[in-house]
Amino acid sequence: MIMKKSFQYSWIVLILVAVSVASCKKYLDVPLPISSVAGNSIYQNDNTAAAALGGVYGRLFQYLVFAGNSGVGCMTGLYGDELKNQSLLPTNQALYGDGVSSSVGGVTTFWTTLYSQLYSVNLAIEGLTGATNLNYTNQWLGEAYFTRGFMYFYLTNLYGDVPLVLGSNYLANNGLARSPQTDVYKQIVSDLQQAQSLLDTKYHSASGAVTADRGRPNRAAAMALLARVYLYTQDWKDAESMADSLIKDAADFQLTSLSQVFLINSTEVIWGLEPFNVSGYSYQVPDALSYYLPAATTPASAAVLATLGDSLRLAFEAGDARYSSWVGKDSVSPTAVYYYPYKYKARGSYTAPQEMLTLFRLAEQYLIRAEARAQQNNLTGAIADLNTVRTRAGLGGTTAVTQADLLTAILRERRVELFTESGQRFFDLRRTGNLDAVMNVIAPLKGGAWASFKAWWPIPVTDIQSDPKLTQTPGFN
Repeated sequence: MIMKKSFQYSWIVLILVAVSVASCKKYLDVPLPISSVAGNSIYQNDNTAAAALGGVYGRLFQYLVFAGNSGVGCMTGLYGDELKNQSLLPTNQALYGDGVSSSVGGVTTFWTTLYSQLYSVNLAIEGLTGATNLNYTNQWLGEAYFTRGFMYFYLTNLYGDVPLVLGSNYLANNGLARSPQTDVYKQIVSDLQQAQSLLDTKYHSASGAVTADRGRPNRAAAMALLARVYLYTQDWKDAESMADSLIKDAADFQLTSLSQVFLINSTEVIWGLEPFNVSGYSYQVPDALSYYLPAATTPASAAVLATLGDSLRLAFEAGDARYSSWVGKDSVSPTAVYYYPYKYKARGSYTAPQEMLTLFRLAEQYLIRAEARAQQNNLTGAIADLNTVRTRAGLGGTTAVTQADLLTAILRERRVELFTESGQRFFDLRRTGNLDAVMNVIAPLKGGAWASFKAWWPIPVTDIQSDPKLTQTPGFN
């Protein structure tokens, strides 16, 4: 199963990490010496410990978990109601028609990639817990706990109940069954609380020095994910409290102009993945879609694979500055007009302005606090938070008055604020109980058919064959 294929060869995995990330920008200031990679000895040195964790971040970018035409933002966008398929690729067609299976490329890739990286993170936790002679043990250990919670958040939101792999022991990992999602969330919260206690408020580079770069997680990153997890688990009080702490930290985080949101060192960014180079490859583009959508300066692109879905495009209110700033338009001909996400302008250029794949930002925290407040009947506070986001977009205050109308307005605002950002829309529909109603309308328009079991994706058949305790996602063969 996954544990056998991804976790068996610990030293080999670490050596490969060392080779692949030795020239990464931003995450690594010092290359990882190959000679240093041997068991826990890698965690007896600050440079190598930082490099090992930097390798995980690099692989999340390199393997297009969050970027590119195979990223979670693109794939859930096609699967849900954000994107319109323009491609003949079998994977894209299956996703768009909501006809995925365990044999369809892409949907099982996240499972394999995230679990393989979990092995490296578990090794880091084990090695750093007993490490000596480190100056920044808390930083590296906090990063490891945060990263494990972060990866499990996406595993459980893509596949539902998932195995909890919390160590590097192959024999123990090889026979794990799926854990209930409630237990997975408990583990995520535990990991993030550990990270919050270990990390400090500053951002640190791979050398441990304080930096303005926000490419390595700090305490705020752990708090941002905790706020999201509390929201998803309907812990309204803690969701409000966690988001409130971040919003009140005006010295570090502020809403910025729409054109500045996704820039490296933006005051709105809480944490994200920075572009980097690996010898022989170039992983520069932070936009979840810009690998294959036409750039505004090059109409008539021959490689249009997806565009904005009509329902998303029409969800923007008249005068919404996010539409003019974050939606691109290519007029290939009078009858062929493409609209596409244009949140990232530089398209991965290393010249100014530099951008990062933003995974947590302050606007989301305002919307988390708004929803949590509305759920607790603090309608005045919820309206104030919602209007803060709307004002930045050039819109007037919400007209919602009742709790039900306000919750609907917040969900709509999340749609147009966070569109195509790492699966947020699809996850929102499911957690609010709106997925079936929306997809029963949208799926036929896409040439597909919806069923409730499709809310979760299938896992690799080979993993099930390797582990008799592991079962396929219900509804899939």
